[in-house]
Amino acid sequence: MLSPPNATAAPARVALVGNPNTGKSTLFNALAGMNVRTGNYPGVTIEKKLGRCDLGGQAIDLLDLPGTYSLAPRSPDELVAVEVLTDDLPHEPPVELIICVVNAMMLQRNLFLVSQLLELDKPVVIALNMIDSARARGVSIDVQRLSKQLGVPVICTSASKREGISELKDAIKRGLQHHGATSRDRVLPEVFYQVRDGFRESLVSHMNAAQPVGAGDLTTADDSMGGSRLPESEVPRDPRELLPDDYLIERMLLDRGGESERRLLGRLGPDAAETLSSWRAKLAAEVGDPIDMECNARYSWARQKLAGVVGEEPDGGASVTDWLDQVLTHRVWGLICFVLVMFLIFQSIYSFASWPMDRIDEATGAISDTITSLMAPGMLRSLITDGVIAGVGGVLIFLPQIALLFFFLALLEDCGYMARASFLVDRLMTAFGLSGKSFLPMMSSFACAVPGVMATRVIENRRDRFATIMVAPLMSCSARLPVYLLLIAAFIPATTYLGGFLSLPAIVLMSMYAVGVVVAIPVSLILKKTLLRGEVAPFVLELPEYKVPSIRVVLWRVWEASRAFVVRAGTLIFAASIVIWFAGYWPGDHSRQYELQARLEAIDPEDASREAIATELKSERARLLEESTLGQIGHAIEPAVAPLGWDWKIGVGAVASFPAREVIIATLGTIYSLGGEEDEEGLIGAIRSSKYPDGTPVYSIPVALSIMVFFALCAQCMSTLLVIQRETNSWFWPALSFTYMTVLAYLGAMVTYQVGTRFF
Repeated sequence: MLSPPNATAAPARVALVGNPNTGKSTLFNALAGMNVRTGNYPGVTIEKKLGRCDLGGQAIDLLDLPGTYSLAPRSPDELVAVEVLTDDLPHEPPVELIICVVNAMMLQRNLFLVSQLLELDKPVVIALNMIDSARARGVSIDVQRLSKQLGVPVICTSASKREGISELKDAIKRGLQHHGATSRDRVLPEVFYQVRDGFRESLVSHMNAAQPVGAGDLTTADDSMGGSRLPESEVPRDPRELLPDDYLIERMLLDRGGESERRLLGRLGPDAAETLSSWRAKLAAEVGDPIDMECNARYSWARQKLAGVVGEEPDGGASVTDWLDQVLTHRVWGLICFVLVMFLIFQSIYSFASWPMDRIDEATGAISDTITSLMAPGMLRSLITDGVIAGVGGVLIFLPQIALLFFFLALLEDCGYMARASFLVDRLMTAFGLSGKSFLPMMSSFACAVPGVMATRVIENRRDRFATIMVAPLMSCSARLPVYLLLIAAFIPATTYLGGFLSLPAIVLMSMYAVGVVVAIPVSLILKKTLLRGEVAPFVLELPEYKVPSIRVVLWRVWEASRAFVVRAGTLIFAASIVIWFAGYWPGDHSRQYELQARLEAIDPEDASREAIATELKSERARLLEESTLGQIGHAIEPAVAPLGWDWKIGVGAVASFPAREVIIATLGTIYSLGGEEDEEGLIGAIRSSKYPDGTPVYSIPVALSIMVFFALCAQCMSTLLVIQRETNSWFWPALSFTYMTVLAYLGAMVTYQVGTRFF
């Protein structure tokens, strides 16, 4: 029996490229929907995002490449994007069609990238995105004429509104059926291509005269990005096979100090640098500065292609974007607005999250009560109620506030404000050895340091990139938020100001986020004066149009972040809760505890002897906890944490949370539950009522602030350290990050407590 056509055919490979702020990621999500997976390219540590899309029975793999203004690779992720498009990345399937996402409001600027893509001799489809914004600004575009002059299909889309998606899919399907690209005009002067051909032949001659390359001399990617070496059987014997695609050879000539040059010297050895320099000199003699030559040629080409395509209707004044930017990018008013926006976010986290938090707290309490009513006192019930529910439930209660934080961050990013924030802080960051390009990775780290560290790949300068990697974990991520919220709720008075518009807890929460930012300043200065000496690279940024955020996009990001938090609570924190419970349970004899529990649950609530039994039970549970493995470890480290104002329980929580910061909440929940310190207010009530044997309260405002400062500065995240190692290809940098952050955290917590006790 014959199989249906294409039944077993591999999906076609389609790449999605475009400038930043063109809505590329939104369009990717609109095309791929839920069928998205992430991973790394073979042999390199650059993340790729792959989505499966169905085009009327034809499956395609949609590859979302990093946003870039041109195919002149200046950073590792840009080089990978170019190598994927030129089929020059080993073990990566070839790209059969390219979708270039173009901002309809900035056509001439975006056509610079289009001119480079057309030189790759692959089918190209232009997605003219944000067409709704262009129409709202009075911009009319003759799409048919543009398509004819470019020689490729041009489809109008509005990814945020899901407009033009079906038409784009049809264009992709037709492009794949075309099986090849049409001939393209050469954009650059003819003399450039003559120099390129001569350069290629010189490289071949150089390799023929040199020692044959062995298996250990060729890598699949740059060593600094964790490249892997090719096996002996896969090393090419023809010198021409060592050369990359013609387009990458062109980039070597044009981009002095770029990633293509580094890759060439990595493949062919430093002697090839002389050949490259001589041909660059010949090119400069013919055309002058190669960079100026390319820019002039490509923008001239773009103007020709746009002739008679774009028309604007008079709108009678400045646009909303122009009007807003007069305030939001102002040197003074812009910074004031930024601070006010941050205050609003933190105030909203408190104002809107209380109701769902109370419902989660009630739900976990009801589940614990149900388990208690169904099971007799014993080891299994203790594991479920004191271990799992007290640990995991104590963390899940903060899910609404974490979801709100991601909601506001997604709103700011999708509306176009984040780019303005980068512009505002560039001058300030330059004074401390960083640039505006460091802002977005650092802002990403407020959600999670892992993507924040990975986002530094867009920083071309290695010194700036490594400096940003080292300070990004100082930004308070969402894992620190539950620690702040717990202690602020327990000890910071709910004082309000400005008629209730602003509250003291919100101010303290924002201050904790500011701690990492303030400390990052001297750290970056020290790094740029010592290990990472060098000038700050120039910062160029294109400000996108303001737009109404897509609710679909914003909610999707909130869902992804919330799901990741719940999964983390259901895996890492679940496992940690069981380990902590066992360490706090073993090796004591709990028979007397269970006997007292059974008597207490069986006795009438009005019985006069109930209080005496409850007091004895609490004393028994506290004794067992003190004598447990956990208690012994805690007392051993108590002298080290005493200068911070901590008791052994807080010390154990801090040590247990080194793999992940939020584990301290689960640890404290388990410890206080095992110790019989339950309270009607849950964990908050337990820490409020916790006392030393002499009756002195364990917690106070200085102690709470000390704990928060420690967690604001400490490198308690194994995932972040592993990503730093992967991104730097060295264990030195994660070791340095862990060491300096831990020392800073200890000293900061000690100073906070010692100074705080003078005032409280």
